[in-house]
Amino acid sequence: MDVVQARNRMVDGQVRTADVTDLRIIAAMLELPRERFVPPAKADLAYADLEIPVGTESGSPLRRLMRPRNLGKLIQAADVASGDRVLDVGGTSGYGAAVLARLAAEVVALENNPALAAMAAKALGDCGLHNVSVVTGPLDRGWPTGAPYDVIVLEGASEIVPRSLFPQLAEGGRLVCIEGRGQACRAMIYVAAGGAVSGRSVFDGAAPLLPGFSAPPEFVF
Repeated sequence: MDVVQARNRMVDGQVRTADVTDLRIIAAMLELPRERFVPPAKADLAYADLEIPVGTESGSPLRRLMRPRNLGKLIQAADVASGDRVLDVGGTSGYGAAVLARLAAEVVALENNPALAAMAAKALGDCGLHNVSVVTGPLDRGWPTGAPYDVIVLEGASEIVPRSLFPQLAEGGRLVCIEGRGQACRAMIYVAAGGAVSGRSVFDGAAPLLPGFSAPPEFVF
């Protein structure tokens, strides 16, 4: 596979056509070797318009990377500044954290699966990205040790409003996520201001469900 050509096709055919216009995101996706963030057996799928399987955890669903277009749109909605501190929640193998590291001053990549965290740390190191710290813990608890954050990105879907992470936002901080169930999802941005957090929808798009963000079972008569 000609990875440079595949990278160009991904950006031109998937990302730009999805109205991702931030040139920093475009440049990051054109330069980052996405094939390093997928298992070797899946390398030929690295630039496909797919939610690529990357790993499992005992008793948990298969984990997948977000589609490049939805990841690009979500990061663009967060309006990451060069001096921002970012918490990347559920980034699996680290590709999203790599994109964010090209935009922000510091990124904390939180993953609950130790094998995926190790994979992310290696791939990020191989790419020479030294402003990312990979940490392991429950995704829905965030990483309060490093709070507050200017930006929190959930790299996957949440069936619930992710209120547990709101206290980790700095004043003016933004949290972006895909919210909803199945294909009936929308991207949301939540902004912290004056001690309150308000949200609005920014685009329609589905993503793999993140562990810890399922809706509680509903009682049925």
